[in-house]
Amino acid sequence: MLKAKTRWQLAAYDEQLAVTIAAECQLTPLVSKLLVIRGIDSPQKARDFLQAGPELFYDPFLLDGMEQSVHRIRQAIEKKEPICIYGDYDADGVSSTSFMVHLLRQMGAVFDYYIPNRFTEGYGLHKDALAHLHQSGYKLVITVDTGISAVEQVEFANQLGLEVIVTDHHEPPAVIPEAFAVINPKKPGCSYPFDMLAGVGVAFKLGHALLGEAPLHLADLAALGTIADLVPLVDENRILARAGLKRLNQTRNVGLQALVRVCGLADTELSAGHVGFALGPRLNASGRLETAESAVKLLTTEDHDEAEKCAQALDDLNRERQELVQTMTEEAIQMVHDQYPPEEHKVLVVAKEGWNVGVVGIVASRLVETFYRPTIVLGIDPVKGTAKGSARSIAGYDMYEALTACKEWLPHYGGHTMAAGMTLPTENLNPLRQKLNELASEWLSADDFTPLTKVDVSMDIQEVSLDAAEQLERLSPYGMGHPTPLVMLEDVETTGMRIIGRDDNHLKCSLQKSGTTVDAIGFNWAHVTKKVTPKAKFRVLGELSINEWNGNRKPQLTIRDLSVPHQQVFDWRGSRDKWDKWLQLAAEPNSWTILFREESYEFLTTKASAEQAKSVVYVGTGETSEPLPILQNVVLYDLPKRRTELQAILAQVSQAERIYCLFGDPDLGMEKLSCPGREHFKQLYQFLLQVPVVPQIHLDALAKKLKWKRNLLDGMIAIFMELGLLAEEPGQYRLQNPEGKRPLESSQLYQAWKEESELATDLLFSSSDDLIRTFHQLVEPATI
Repeated sequence: MLKAKTRWQLAAYDEQLAVTIAAECQLTPLVSKLLVIRGIDSPQKARDFLQAGPELFYDPFLLDGMEQSVHRIRQAIEKKEPICIYGDYDADGVSSTSFMVHLLRQMGAVFDYYIPNRFTEGYGLHKDALAHLHQSGYKLVITVDTGISAVEQVEFANQLGLEVIVTDHHEPPAVIPEAFAVINPKKPGCSYPFDMLAGVGVAFKLGHALLGEAPLHLADLAALGTIADLVPLVDENRILARAGLKRLNQTRNVGLQALVRVCGLADTELSAGHVGFALGPRLNASGRLETAESAVKLLTTEDHDEAEKCAQALDDLNRERQELVQTMTEEAIQMVHDQYPPEEHKVLVVAKEGWNVGVVGIVASRLVETFYRPTIVLGIDPVKGTAKGSARSIAGYDMYEALTACKEWLPHYGGHTMAAGMTLPTENLNPLRQKLNELASEWLSADDFTPLTKVDVSMDIQEVSLDAAEQLERLSPYGMGHPTPLVMLEDVETTGMRIIGRDDNHLKCSLQKSGTTVDAIGFNWAHVTKKVTPKAKFRVLGELSINEWNGNRKPQLTIRDLSVPHQQVFDWRGSRDKWDKWLQLAAEPNSWTILFREESYEFLTTKASAEQAKSVVYVGTGETSEPLPILQNVVLYDLPKRRTELQAILAQVSQAERIYCLFGDPDLGMEKLSCPGREHFKQLYQFLLQVPVVPQIHLDALAKKLKWKRNLLDGMIAIFMELGLLAEEPGQYRLQNPEGKRPLESSQLYQAWKEESELATDLLFSSSDDLIRTFHQLVEPATI
C-alpha cells in the first residue's frame, strides 16, 4: 500500500452528451468528456470554446455605465482636460494602468497615472491623493482595478469637483459609490453576460467601446493581468488569454520584450504558465517591496534602454522577494512547530515583528501547502501595536465567514472564502486564534485536513494516444476555473523505474497494462522508488502531454499523485546486509519490528539504540500485550515457529502499508529448522536397541556417526523422552520399553517441529508471489 498525497474526487458528466459532442465535433472521447465536465452542453458551444476567437467578444456597451463613460472620456480628450488613471499595485492593477496609458496615448489625451503606495497608503482610493490630483489640475479620474468600495472617497472627490469613473471587477458592497459612472460587471442590475473579468478585462472593454473595435494590439497587456490575477479562464477571459498570448509571443511592447528576456524566455513559446510563474511575479514584486512605479514604467516606456533597466530592477526585486519569502516561510514553519503544532491547532495564526506585509499572503500560501491548515500570517508594527496580514484557507473553511464571526477583534478585514486580509491590535491575536480554532472544530472533519484533488476522467491506458494528447492542446490556455486536465489510470504496473535529475529527485518510468505502455515522469517523486515493489499495482493521477525528442512525438503522463491500493510485501529474505536494512527501516516514522524468537529479541535490544528498540515488539507467544497501532511499515525480522503466531500478527497489521520480510539469515542453515523424517527416528531407535545406554558426553560422536547435526539429534532425543522411549539419568540416556505403542504423531514436540519446518519451507523457499499468497491465505480466515 502507498497512500496518495490527496483525496481524489472523480468528476461526474453526461456520457451521452460527451458521445454526441465527440461525433459532431470530431473529437476524441477524452476531449469531449473534458468539455462536458467544464460545462459545455452542446456541440456549438464546444466549437465556440475550442475556437474562442475575438469575434465572440460581447458588446462592451452591455456594461452598465459604459455609454456615459465613453462620452465623458471623449469629451475630456477633445477639450484637452487632464485625465488621471488611478490604479493598483498588483499585477492586474499594473497591467490595467499600463493598458489605459497606451490607450489614452493612442487617443491623444492629456493624462497621467497614480498608483498608491502599499506601505504608506494601502489599497484603494485615498482622500489625500484625490486632493493632490485636484490641486494639480485634473478634472477626470478613471480608476482601474479599484474603486468599487470607495463610497466616502468618491463623495470627497465630488465635493472637490473631481469627476470619477470607476472601472473595477471586485465584489460590490451594499452601497455603490455615487461616481460619474461605475463600470463593473458584478454591479447589481448590470446585464453584461460575463461577470468574471479581471480589472484589466474591464479596462479592455472600455478600450473596445472607445475605439469602436477590440484593441487586440493591447491584448498582451490584457492577458498579462487576466492570467496573473487568477480569474477563471473561461468565456471572455479565455478569449482574452488566447488572443493575448498570441500577441505576447509577437509583442512589440519594448518593456514586455525586456521582461521576457530577463526571465530567460526569449526563445520560448510563452504559455499561461510562463505568465503566472515568471512574468506576473516580477510585476508584483515592485508593489510588494517598494512601489509599482517601475512596473508601470516598464510596460509603458518606448525607450529600449529604460525598458532594460526597469526589467532588470524588477528581476532584482523579485529575487529579493523570493529570498524574503523563503526566510519568512522558514521562520513561520519553525514557529508553527515550536508554538502551534498542527496536531493541536486546526487553524494557524502566526505573527512576528519585522515580517514584510507585502509578502505575508505568499507565506500564508506556503504554510497551507506545508500543513494544509487555514492560515493567517501577520507582520507586527511595534510602534502602532498592530498586526497586519493575509489569510489563506482550505476547502470547507470559509475564511470570510470565520473572520466575520471574529469581528469584535478585527477593526479592519475583508476578503472572500479562500483568502482575506486584516489589521488588528496585537493584543487581539490570541482571542482571534482561539475563536478561529473553535470554528474549525465545528466546521471541519478529519478528512477535511487532507487536500482534495478534483480528477476529470478515469481512462483506460489504451485511450492514451498521441491524437488525444494533441487534441488536449486545443483546450489551452489553462488556469483558474479551467485547470490542466487530470486523468486517472488504474491497476497499472511500472517498468524501467529510475531516478533522474541533477539532485536525483525525479522519477522516470513506463506505465503498462494489457500490453500497452505509456511513458511517465514524476517531478520530485524519486522517493517513491523505495516504497514500492516491482509487482505493485498503481493508481496514477497525471497530466497528459506530448514529449518531443529527436523528432519523435509520444504521449507522456506527468505524475501529480499516485497510490498503491493494496498492501505491499517486500521480499528481502536472506539479505546479507540485514542489519543495515533494519537500521534504515527502523529510522522510518511509524515503523515497527516484529520478533518471534527470543534470541532475535536479545540480539536487537542489545545492539540497537534505546530509541530504535522502542519500535521492537516481541511476540513469542503469538499475541502482543496490546493491539498494534495503524502502521506504515511492519518488519518481520525473524521466522515464526507457528502458523498461528504469523496469522495473529498478519491479522493485526492488515492495514499496514508495507510488510518487509527480513527473515532467513544467511548463517541460519535450513538443517537447523528441518524436521527429521521417520527414517531418521527409525535409524536412531535401531541404534539404541544395540546401545541402550548413551552417555551424554558421547552425543557429539553419535551425531557424527549418524551424519547428523547435533541440534537434530538433541531434538529427536527430546521427542523420544516425551514418548517414553528414553529416560534421562545422571550423565546418560537409557532406552525404555513403554507400555503400549505410542505413534510419533502423538508427540507435541514432533508436531511443533514439523509445523515449524513446514512453515519455514513455505516462507523461505517460495517465490515472491507464493509468499504473498501464503500471507493472504493466513489473513483471510482470521478476518472472516
